Amino acid sequence: MLLKKAFLVSNFLVHRSGFKEKPVLSFIRFHSSSSMEDKLLKDYDDQQVRLMEEPCILVNEKDEVIGTASKKSCHLLGNINSGMLHRAFSVFLFNSKNELLLQQRSDAKITFPGLFTNTCCSHPLNFDLERDEKDAMGVKRAAQRKLFHELGITPDQIPLNIFQYLTRIQYKAENIPEDGKFGENEIDYVLIVRKDVDLSINPNEVKCVRYVNKDQLQELLTSSESGKVILTPWFHLICKHFLFKWWDGLENLKKMQDHQNIHNFTN
Repeated sequence: MLLKKAFLVSNFLVHRSGFKEKPVLSFIRFHSSSSMEDKLLKDYDDQQVRLMEEPCILVNEKDEVIGTASKKSCHLLGNINSGMLHRAFSVFLFNSKNELLLQQRSDAKITFPGLFTNTCCSHPLNFDLERDEKDAMGVKRAAQRKLFHELGITPDQIPLNIFQYLTRIQYKAENIPEDGKFGENEIDYVLIVRKDVDLSINPNEVKCVRYVNKDQLQELLTSSESGKVILTPWFHLICKHFLFKWWDGLENLKKMQDHQNIHNFTN
């Protein structure tokens, strides 16, 4: 039975449930290495530290693959300030009532802990299946993997053919709370899914979740402007520039697709 918890914003209710692994996806696992003893990460959650070993995909500003680096390396401010750029994705999942599923990131997260954001945000990894650029299939596979990891949404509920790839944004941001260590510098693929799904929340990744309509999201944005809550920078950018227009056009998103341009918000 789902438990109700405060969403940390007035008039918001959230749902949480215990996370149980299902044998639907085999997770990519990484062995810890000497970098795991790095003093930079010694005070962080062990599970989140292990995930910093994941091999992300390095790209240039045209989103052309130029190499690979660990998630930790990609998020170090020193590397970001030297121009290291990696590929990412953001999923916006709507139910049959056209309500958007939001999450609050776990306090265990190393980057942007406790912040409110869209349904799921992460990175395709440097493996053949997730490097596949045809129809953004690699990014879609990564999104399917992370929706299961974070929210327990099994792949049979969200087959790859229902992901709609709309556009890409490039942005840069320092960690919140500011720590002088980490940040983001990404080319972010925006994916939309319309599906009623069952959730089984992984508390190491997600603190709480809630479906919102447009008015409720506007309330959250107003709360963020007054400093009552903090949104992730990518979510704030997408809300400000794109989301409400997409929301109004959910019945025909194809005409809103822009696969040619990368919208640059780094300046």
